[in-house]
Amino acid sequence: MADHDITPAPGRLVLLGSTHRVAAGLLSWPAWEALRGATRVLVGDPAHPQLPAVRQAGVAVEVVDAEPFALGPTLARAAVPGTVVVWISGTDGDPGLTDSLARLAVEGTLDPMPELELLPGSYDLPGARLLDLVTVMDRLRSPGGCPWDAEQTHASLVKYLVEESFELVEAIEEGDREALLEELGDVLLQVFFHARIAEEHPDDPFTVDDVAAGIIDKLTYRHPHVFGDAHAPTAEHVEDNWERLKAEEKQRSSAVDGVPLAQPALALAAKLHSRAVKAGLTVPLPEADDTDPGTQLLALAIAAQDQGLDPEAELRAAARRYRDAIRRAEQSD
Repeated sequence: MADHDITPAPGRLVLLGSTHRVAAGLLSWPAWEALRGATRVLVGDPAHPQLPAVRQAGVAVEVVDAEPFALGPTLARAAVPGTVVVWISGTDGDPGLTDSLARLAVEGTLDPMPELELLPGSYDLPGARLLDLVTVMDRLRSPGGCPWDAEQTHASLVKYLVEESFELVEAIEEGDREALLEELGDVLLQVFFHARIAEEHPDDPFTVDDVAAGIIDKLTYRHPHVFGDAHAPTAEHVEDNWERLKAEEKQRSSAVDGVPLAQPALALAAKLHSRAVKAGLTVPLPEADDTDPGTQLLALAIAAQDQGLDPEAELRAAARRYRDAIRRAEQSD
């Protein structure tokens, strides 16, 4: 029988990705199987967060010192025929690595080219980037961070919170999706900023986790039709339940307790009228002569509310039309 050359199987290069937003070592079962079955396991960062857990599991890991531009060829050459090489991707995702390997495969400069596999070892859960925002805010407020951010207080940030909130309202009313994404981020920043400042209070500190815990408890308590056995088949039932539970929770003695007086005047008028209606009260407007613009505006706000309209939004819409008319007048001159 004639002898035949047996060509070894091509090498295999596994790019193992993971996220720093979960605890090190919390890898998927396929990831652990790949690590334990590899001929060689390589990493570029000797301080990679996964290294202690992987080595503790009995997997030998080699540190590769290669410049970013040479990383692709270095890994491809390491995966010689008949071997399986696992590369533990850096926490930055190794920008450009996959493009470099793809170029090698297309150009054919490396023969044989190993088989490539992208293997996610762990995944970000929804909301995982919020952990990054916590880290960024901590850096900004800590020594060596941003001097401006370090000087801010709850009081100094109020004007920015109000401004960002109105910019978010404008993005919603204009139907601008790109602006909506940005302005939601700006409002979210204000929440995290205030929570980070609150951590530093000498006597009564709290964290963003405490803020989240509080709203979770509130949402759970005020949605008994979802998290309990209450019956609320319509949105009206839900709103009634919400207001009743809120009143019980706050132990308010008046229908207008808790209405913030700092909100825009038309919204304030509409909210007060809404509370009076829900309480079953018929309240006459304050007496005033025909030259009192405040009472006239109040009457208009109540009339809009009775029609199911938001007077604040209606006035903003009218103001936008007026703004457009001004621009047209400017262009016609």
